[in-house]
Amino acid sequence: MFSNAAEYAIKACIWIALNSSEDRYVTINEIIEHTHLPRAFTAKTLQTLAKNKIVNSIKGPNGGFCIMHNKPEDISLLAIVQAIDGNGLIHNCVLGLDVCSDIKPCPAHPKFKPIRNEITNFLMNTSLKDLTRGIHEKEVFLKL
Repeated sequence: MFSNAAEYAIKACIWIALNSSEDRYVTINEIIEHTHLPRAFTAKTLQTLAKNKIVNSIKGPNGGFCIMHNKPEDISLLAIVQAIDGNGLIHNCVLGLDVCSDIKPCPAHPKFKPIRNEITNFLMNTSLKDLTRGIHEKEVFLKL
């Protein structure tokens, strides 16, 4: 449903949220080692997340990433996806047509509109904190 970059961003954000704090930044090496995500793509994704103020980053030998100013409960899944993929998931035609709206719908529009609305609500109302809840207790699993 998401691009590879958005999936990587979500996984990296979950790992950062679980393992960083105000006084502990996680390094790109730690993130890659524990998430098994590709280095170059993950580094670029994390730069984009930092630019969009989803994660905080510090450069240099003691640098890394954390979620400090943004609390995990304040970061929606929508914010992460939009930072990486833009608004296409919410606004683009499911069939890829340039013109598709309630006024001039594509053949799939009437059936897909309620699904898109549910997806949008899910993304808006699911926080990074929601995604981390239960991992330590092994109630939910994220194979990293």
